[in-house]
Amino acid sequence: MTDPGERTYVEEARRDKRARLEAIAIIPFAYRYARTHLAAEALLAWDDALGDHGPTVSVAGRLAALRSQGKTVFAHLEDVSGRIQLYFKRDVLAAAWSLVELLDLDDHVGVTGRLFRTRAGEVTIWVERVELLTKSLRPLPRGKTETLPDGRTVLHGGLTDPELRYRQRYADFAVHPELRQIFRIRARVIAFARRFLDDRGFLEVETPILQPLYGGAAARPFTTRHRALDMPLYLRIADELYLKRLIVGGFERVYEIGHDFRNEGMDRTHNPEFTMLEWYQAYADYIDILEMVQELLSGMVQECLGGLQHERHGVRLDFTPPYRRVSFVAGIREVCGLDVLTANEDVLRSFLTGRGEPPDAVRALSGGRLLDEVFKHSLEPTLVQPTFVLDYPKALSPLAKPHRDDARLTERFELFVNGTELANAFSELNDPDDQRARFEDQVRQRDAGDEEAHQLDADYVRALEYGMPPTGGVGIGVDRLVMLLTDQSSIRDVILFPAMRPEGDRHRATAADEG
Repeated sequence: MTDPGERTYVEEARRDKRARLEAIAIIPFAYRYARTHLAAEALLAWDDALGDHGPTVSVAGRLAALRSQGKTVFAHLEDVSGRIQLYFKRDVLAAAWSLVELLDLDDHVGVTGRLFRTRAGEVTIWVERVELLTKSLRPLPRGKTETLPDGRTVLHGGLTDPELRYRQRYADFAVHPELRQIFRIRARVIAFARRFLDDRGFLEVETPILQPLYGGAAARPFTTRHRALDMPLYLRIADELYLKRLIVGGFERVYEIGHDFRNEGMDRTHNPEFTMLEWYQAYADYIDILEMVQELLSGMVQECLGGLQHERHGVRLDFTPPYRRVSFVAGIREVCGLDVLTANEDVLRSFLTGRGEPPDAVRALSGGRLLDEVFKHSLEPTLVQPTFVLDYPKALSPLAKPHRDDARLTERFELFVNGTELANAFSELNDPDDQRARFEDQVRQRDAGDEEAHQLDADYVRALEYGMPPTGGVGIGVDRLVMLLTDQSSIRDVILFPAMRPEGDRHRATAADEG
């Protein structure tokens, strides 16, 4: 990877043009430009009935193509709405022609002129005034497109290296404008979720990101230190415990859309910084929340994609409710004949080694982590169509209420689509003595070497002692949801600036880092 400070011959030539522009009193970096139309709006303003007397428009954007033909120049200007062709003529622009001669591909310009249709049939702006808005000192890595005899197109050069694209997202979006649509859909997903919850009387809140104790999930945190307080703080791994404190305080319906942070491995569905939607509702249980999640997802898919059936990664998915429901225990039994409630840990380990897991790694597993691995190697891969998995064993769910019909289980569900978990929900545990006992068991697991086990949060237990009403809550991974809706295979593709190693440290990247 080249040093960003090193300059190529082309970059030196552009800086020379900057100097020449400044020498003739043309400012290479303007302050503003008053445009009347976006490119797409200007195209719609043309009417063939107008003949040669098209309306005058002012547009601004980046030069995406530039073709000089002596005393004339054709160009394409690109803005957020699309592209429009420009036509510069020397005898029309007069003194401004000296600016046109110093333009480069990727410069930002503002132009004013009348619309007309060329002999080739393309609606074009006949430029009468031109202003340089920003001089591009480094060319974008656009590459060249070749059209093959069979009609296929092949890109030569350009920004194709995955790591470079993630690292230089600004360039990636500039040369691949179709990628911007992913983030327009992401914004619509978040806006829909807000409207969905606001319309149902939920209050959006903000809870601490820096926390003296971390909790709400099984994960390792990022740690920092507060100098004034002389104490360690942790970036939150989940929003859950503070949101439930608000339920204790009388806020009966709350939600938060925010960033969480987990100091763990990176792969196609994990980034150390990610976005979660969590909501909690007093006097509701996990079935109430299940119905809401189903309504949210089906409505979101309909609004963002225009229908409920879509192909994703070669699979036709149907988001029409109701979604399939299967119990954790019965589902595993149906797939592989294993009863995880009665089988001892040796039997569960034998199952995993039989599925190809390394014996040393399997021997280190116990309790909830062992059950989770069995689930991942049996039931989880079969969950293609939207499916709710319900009623997890107690060892897997230290924050969920015991199941009202079987104390070995908890009232918990997870939503899976195409083998990926999207949501995790509970009838929330509100018995403070039970919660303290489960925290203490988690502490024992930490002492035995489980770095992801929960800490004992005495203040949260104290909050429960004041009385938390029956509550249902859920966490939904926004990034994974956007991956599903936009048919992306890596979480990096739906995060504007994903986590990367320092530039120049590429040789240390592992396969997992590459996602």
